Amino acid sequence: MDEKRALLRHTVAALAYRAARALENSPESFATFDGAGRQPAQILAHMGDLFDWAISISEGNQRWHISNPLDWAGEQQRFFATLRAFDAYLASGEPLHAPIEQLFQGPVADALTHVGQLAMLRRLAACPTCGENFFVATITAGRVGADQAAAVQPFR
Repeated sequence: MDEKRALLRHTVAALAYRAARALENSPESFATFDGAGRQPAQILAHMGDLFDWAISISEGNQRWHISNPLDWAGEQQRFFATLRAFDAYLASGEPLHAPIEQLFQGPVADALTHVGQLAMLRRLAACPTCGENFFVATITAGRVGADQAAAVQPFR
């Protein structure tokens, strides 16, 4: 695997890690928190749409759709499923029908922004996440589900 593709896979794994931290132990009521624009369930549905789009771009059949949010647990499962599918395509060695830089600057970077939104909304909704030192986090390419390694240096 070339270095750019490997770096994109690591970035997707870092996104999964950060998303898992932003979502873990979030109450069902957080999904519909209405304190700052779009609700968390809408943001997470959009993030799933971003990776459906990323897969379609990678396969050379670009298409975009807007999903209605599922229930909170279902939307979390959908997001990680789309992330796994995108990572699996990257790992497959199949040709990418778009430059890696554009895959990063479009769907991946957008999703990173939305993970930060979710973390901020958790604090506004009075159910904050536990911060941590992400520099020392155990992040491994291919580990892109909700089940992530424990925090190495949480901020308590």
